[in-house]
Amino acid sequence: MPFRRLRWLLLIWLFIWVPAYARTWGWANFLLLCDVAMFLTVLGVWRANAVLLSSQAVVTLFAAVVWMVDVSWKLIAGRHLYGGTEYMFDPVYPLWVRLLSTFHLWLPLLLLWALRQTGYDSRGWIWQATISVPLVAVGRLFERAKNINFAFADPLFDRQWGPGPLHVVIISLSLIVFVYLPTHLLLKKFFRRAERASTP
Repeated sequence: MPFRRLRWLLLIWLFIWVPAYARTWGWANFLLLCDVAMFLTVLGVWRANAVLLSSQAVVTLFAAVVWMVDVSWKLIAGRHLYGGTEYMFDPVYPLWVRLLSTFHLWLPLLLLWALRQTGYDSRGWIWQATISVPLVAVGRLFERAKNINFAFADPLFDRQWGPGPLHVVIISLSLIVFVYLPTHLLLKKFFRRAERASTP
């Protein structure tokens, strides 16, 4: 069975990561796209499911680069380039919990390796679009300060684009067109095609 050892390692990771994150940042934090990606990646590995793994590669690769650049900029220049990783340098939170967020670095590498085994399923970006739209919308149910999945303000201009529903549509379409689609095209080019029998 594929990923036999990896799936148990990921299960151990969840037993450490979930309680630590829940206690430190609350359960709502698991609605973030990058955290949802962790759960779906683990499920994809357990089921050796190409479409699940492909869908999470579509979102995770871009998010990892954004996260890494902002953290690196803070370490080198002493300030954040665009923000979003301030928590990594906040001593209010335990260091070991903050270090768990380095999954933003290894998760995309794991997904790329997994896709070498399963192939890339070109339905992945459609699946991710279907997953992300409701997650952006649900973010409106929480306080504005959390700004879960940019449900209240975009990451570039820190503003809301029109009424709530319109803003959700704009953010969702931006993710689909400017993040998921280009990443999908790259993955489709560099990975072999997965067998279509692999479905959730």
